[in-house]
Amino acid sequence: MDLAILLLAAGQSSRMRGADKLLESVEGKPLIEVMAGRALEVSDAVYVTLPSLDHPRSEALKGMTITPVPVPEAQEGMGASIRAGIKALKGTPKGVMILPGDMPDLSVSDLHHVAAQWQTSPQSILRGASRDDLPGHPVIFPQRVFSRLAELRGDRGARDILAGEMITRVPLPGRNALTDLDTPEAWAAWRARNG
Repeated sequence: MDLAILLLAAGQSSRMRGADKLLESVEGKPLIEVMAGRALEVSDAVYVTLPSLDHPRSEALKGMTITPVPVPEAQEGMGASIRAGIKALKGTPKGVMILPGDMPDLSVSDLHHVAAQWQTSPQSILRGASRDDLPGHPVIFPQRVFSRLAELRGDRGARDILAGEMITRVPLPGRNALTDLDTPEAWAAWRARNG
């Protein structure tokens, strides 16, 4: 496939009050391992941003055929992760799916669906959306914007790039495209909903 996946997992988990959201258990495994495994079901070119290569999150990825990407400037925000991830891409993928690591409702089927839609329009930016059309994740960017992604700064992610582009929204079930878990309360509510 000509699509790389960039799993964003270099954040500080600052709202978790000492816990690490990406090491929370989902399906009996750390969330970061689950999300990387789902990404690998869609692409064999999976890059995972990390605060450092010796961070505890790295241990959860041992044995997986992913490319770890250290982000020394991770405290800067999402811009640093995207910038580092884009610069780490090998070869010339035609697109990159940016996938936040803290969205456990995004299934393999969801990722496949967005990727399949992009294959029919590889110069477009595609964005996962809720069933009621609220924009969310993942987002696929074509190669033509890689140079702009590689210059991102701050914690706005790629919002400035998205603001100047036509975006094709891809509806996903329920709120799968929106559910990110940043606090202990959000995790508790998610677990209560999911049994």
